[in-house]
Amino acid sequence: MGLQTLADRAHLFGLGVLIDIVPNHMGVASPHSNAWWWDLLQHGRDSRFAEAFDVDWAAGGGKIRIPVLGSDGDGRFDDLRIEGSELRYFDNRYPIAPGTLTPGDSAVDVHARQHYELVHWQRADHELNYRRFFAVNTLAGLRVEEPWVFDESHAEIGRWFRDGIADGLRVDHPDGLADPAGYLDRLHVLTGGAHVLVEKILEGDEELPHDWAADGTTGYDALGEFDRVLVDPDGAEALGLLDARLRGSAELLDWQRMIHGTKRGIADGILGSEVRRLARLLTPSGGEPRAETVDALAELLTAFPVYRSYLPQGGEQLARAAAAADGARPELRDEIATVVAALGDPENPAAVRFQQTSGMVMAKGVEDTAFYRSSRLVSLNEVGAEPSQFSLTAAEFHARQQRRLATFPDAMTTLSTHDTKRSSDVRARIAVLSEVADEWAAALGRLRELAPLGDGPFENLLWQSIVGAWPASRERLHAYAEKASREAGTSTTWTEPDEAFESKMHALVDACFDDDAVSSELERIVDVVRAAGWSNSLSLALLQLTGPGAPDVYQGTDLWDYSLVDPDNRRPVDFDLRRLYLSAIQDGAVPDVDETGAAKLLLTKRALTLRRDRPELFTRYAPLPVFGEAAVSAVAIDRGGAIAIATRLPVGLAESGGWRGTELHLSDGARLDVLTGRRFDGSRLRLADLLDTYPVALLVPATSDPDHLSPEGD
Repeated sequence: MGLQTLADRAHLFGLGVLIDIVPNHMGVASPHSNAWWWDLLQHGRDSRFAEAFDVDWAAGGGKIRIPVLGSDGDGRFDDLRIEGSELRYFDNRYPIAPGTLTPGDSAVDVHARQHYELVHWQRADHELNYRRFFAVNTLAGLRVEEPWVFDESHAEIGRWFRDGIADGLRVDHPDGLADPAGYLDRLHVLTGGAHVLVEKILEGDEELPHDWAADGTTGYDALGEFDRVLVDPDGAEALGLLDARLRGSAELLDWQRMIHGTKRGIADGILGSEVRRLARLLTPSGGEPRAETVDALAELLTAFPVYRSYLPQGGEQLARAAAAADGARPELRDEIATVVAALGDPENPAAVRFQQTSGMVMAKGVEDTAFYRSSRLVSLNEVGAEPSQFSLTAAEFHARQQRRLATFPDAMTTLSTHDTKRSSDVRARIAVLSEVADEWAAALGRLRELAPLGDGPFENLLWQSIVGAWPASRERLHAYAEKASREAGTSTTWTEPDEAFESKMHALVDACFDDDAVSSELERIVDVVRAAGWSNSLSLALLQLTGPGAPDVYQGTDLWDYSLVDPDNRRPVDFDLRRLYLSAIQDGAVPDVDETGAAKLLLTKRALTLRRDRPELFTRYAPLPVFGEAAVSAVAIDRGGAIAIATRLPVGLAESGGWRGTELHLSDGARLDVLTGRRFDGSRLRLADLLDTYPVALLVPATSDPDHLSPEGD
């Protein structure tokens, strides 16, 4: 009823409902809450749902291994007990198979007769025998490629469309599916051809497969482009040398070498179970694989240059991985060739599973490890982007937006999500460091002296993140520092925390609040980047809100939102404050660019209202010429009548004397800035006039329609 009520209200106001679905896996943390998983544990291979889950029964001796025990010694079952018709381990509940419980049996005896085996949690890395979501043991992979599994697991989704509740879907993690294209085809039929987006990470120039029944990605590829057009390329060398010094190296960071190490660590570590299962598929006897086969597979997964292939599409990526693996491990050349021959056959089960596994290795090795080790400019360490690409010129940025409009005009674009490592406003502020690289190096040096930690690259990452999110609560920064340091895995880890290091790290965080010298230096460098960060934030928002694709505005980011990684970015949103500011804006207020963030709310409202009411103004993408000494600091676009102008590199702009005589050249006519309500006439507009209130402007043709002449008309 709640979903129906929500949909009815949304439709009443002319809004559509886009629902996020996760077809690749199901939650199994509480087996009693999942009828399918409970039945599987109770009946094993005889369960009706045995085909629904991706279990390697042979590897577990006919049992599903459940990694929940706290120890692996003789006393590992001390807390196992029988309660009614269930086995209990602390708060965990498991079914007892029919006929396996008789009076007088011990819990250990009954456990030995079940279709599952409770094992020590650390055995999951190499002995787990069911596919999961990445390395999350409580999310079990679902085989939606089986028709009945699709039909039954998607029955409710089908109802949403039959009952007019949903208008579209956002499909999470399609790369985990055995056949993403086939899945999307079935989804297309089920939903009657509804709007479907996929949360797909693209690498470099990679494009979404054009045979997918999808309208585009959820926008991480766009995020990296928006960020990089605001980064000063002149800061690359200085920040790169700083990162090198902190690593104790005379050479700049080799990103590909770093991720080779982190991805291989994942393949050998937390995803070792998946690699060994792949190897078993390539072992003729179906028994334990040869060490060389495991090694070759791990090296190929490490070398794979994108998240996955979709054979027969992407065969060239497998060839690239094979060549790279040969070069790195010539002693494995024959084994690699044998393995690649099997992996190149779309009908081979090993080839299918390899495709499902490569994205897991990429995500965990790059996003969740290397992104916490590279410290050159941490705003670049973001989902869907590659830190080795430092910046984009305005021309490069324009070319990418034109390609998006030509290929997937209805794709989503995003700046912040539940998965981003830092919110857009944090990244916008950190990007300013590219303009003040030397000053940042000096500030970091002082901070490291005042609150030493002993891990230079991580200190750089942590201090950049603190500067980007400041002011933040003590609790938030402690939580972030712990997560970031353990994900980096250089000085401490999740499984083996280094108490001495973490004690110093938490002391560093406390020093931000308790040590006058530290807090003073922190406030000083924040003051250096704050105003320029606001400028970058407004430019990011304008470029996204007016650019090709459907802009996704994450909860709370219509004002300044200085959030760090999940769960920090799921904090409650103050809607009362937003209503207060919105009411003033609707009454004609033009708020200053200040700590309230109300200027961002005005921009968000006006841009989205314009797109809704005047879609004919957003039908093309044409870069506009800007002339003058400060032209490099402007990004100007004609979207088909709506003209967006954004400021980039604001520090350099201010230091060089501002816009001076820099002009935007347009066709003759009268135009209205919907952000400020000001009218501009003529074909030569001085940016010093156009951008004297905000660092951004959004122009539309002036008309006789009062609603289009005044920003209050929205």
